[in-house]
Amino acid sequence: MFASSLLLLLLKTWSYVGCNPTIGDVVVDRYSIPKLCPREVKSGDYVRYHYNVTFQDGKTFDSSYERGAASVGQTGQGRLIAGIDKGILGMCVNEKRKVTVPPHLAYGSLGAGDVVPPDSTLVFDLMLLDMWNKADLVVTETVSSPRDCKRSVKRTDFVRYHFNGTLLDGTPFDSSYNKGQTHDSLVGEGWLIKGMDEGILGMCVGETRNIIIPPFLAYGEKGSGKEIPSQATLVFNVLLADLHNPKDDITVENQVVPESCARKSVAGDYMRYHYNGTFLNGVTFDTSYQRNNTYNTYIGMGYVISGMDKGLQGVCIGERRRVTLPPHMAYGEQGAGKDIPGSAVLVFDIHVIDFHNPKDSVEVHVTHKPEVCNLTSDVDDLIHYHYNCSLLDGTRLFSSSDYDNLQDTVLGADKVIDGLDEGLRGMCVGERRTVIIPPHLGHGEKGGALRSSKKFYSCTTESILTGCITAWYGNGLASDCKALQRIVSTAQYITGAELPAIQDLYTRRC
Repeated sequence: MFASSLLLLLLKTWSYVGCNPTIGDVVVDRYSIPKLCPREVKSGDYVRYHYNVTFQDGKTFDSSYERGAASVGQTGQGRLIAGIDKGILGMCVNEKRKVTVPPHLAYGSLGAGDVVPPDSTLVFDLMLLDMWNKADLVVTETVSSPRDCKRSVKRTDFVRYHFNGTLLDGTPFDSSYNKGQTHDSLVGEGWLIKGMDEGILGMCVGETRNIIIPPFLAYGEKGSGKEIPSQATLVFNVLLADLHNPKDDITVENQVVPESCARKSVAGDYMRYHYNGTFLNGVTFDTSYQRNNTYNTYIGMGYVISGMDKGLQGVCIGERRRVTLPPHMAYGEQGAGKDIPGSAVLVFDIHVIDFHNPKDSVEVHVTHKPEVCNLTSDVDDLIHYHYNCSLLDGTRLFSSSDYDNLQDTVLGADKVIDGLDEGLRGMCVGERRTVIIPPHLGHGEKGGALRSSKKFYSCTTESILTGCITAWYGNGLASDCKALQRIVSTAQYITGAELPAIQDLYTRRC
């Protein structure tokens, strides 16, 4: 044990005597050279290497492999024996070479205790694992980058990235892919090793780059655990998955606003919308289209994540927009289930189908009114009408043309939905109008496919039968003479076989 320690000390310095030996040639056999060699050892570089040392007869007397730790030293500074100092120059990482060192470039006429006899020629079988220089900087190489890069990493940003980490000789030490999750960190705040803090700056989401970090900007002399040895250069292949800043607000872009916009959504509205949800790298995590149902919710009341609550306000029916939510306005550090990881920026492409407010009333827009209108529909009137019904986005639901006969109803008799009953009042024969009905005056939340959606009715009246309808059908109930008189006086608006019966009823009763 003592002999090995002594030899290790002597390997690091040959100046154990007061005089400098005459430097002659060493014999170098480069028996394994890697295809790629971006850098060769120069004087002043630090090196980390494995070795086996034998005498000329092949007898091994020392090995870094047996000790389980590579040797580290600086070239050209007298810290290695002269033969190694010279024989390691020009070496590439992963290169293997045999360096035969004559005695005067090794331990000379004195030898090294009981381990190395005097005037011994030594044969070093070297494998270079790592090299660096104190003047080294972090080296970055972009492997691939997205076409569109609207934002790149800056200090104080929060990033999520995947990585494969290797030593300079290609030995892997860690990978986020093996863990099944990204590495998440603030940049420039001391959360990362200094070299990564620097190397990740300027990256775009979707960009892949190689980052080479010298030991003094990585884990230095201490290394890290069993995987990263002392004084190791680290190589990271990094894919940036996500980027935001804790001060970010939502962003709205790619807006397509319809030409006609009667009003914009406000807090308290109930909205129906379709969406595609993706991460910044374009990977989809959810979509309403696959479920063939809109997402329905109140907005501005905390029913959805805060960023969506904000992004859905101020929109028009039919509008499309892209809303990007930072994590602190989405699902935060916890994420959501298996699909949304912690600290994820979310991108929603939204199509607003419909919205209303629980305080909304029926909207009536007259599109045609006859010049002569002596009679308008009212409660207890029997009316015949044509209609087309659709959602506000134009989706056709049903039409009176789907039936063989005209549609009819008695106003105020709870025969049709409340909003339509209200919208059909005050109409003239031949009048056309558009009636917009909010859900709470339509089919409500239990309307099946029509649940919580505004209905758009286009109505045309064909005839109005005015008065006490129960009396017309002879059911024995008392009739209102004033109403019957009104019917008879406006007989020109009554069609079919009802008029003679009504006139007879008026004569007999009034």
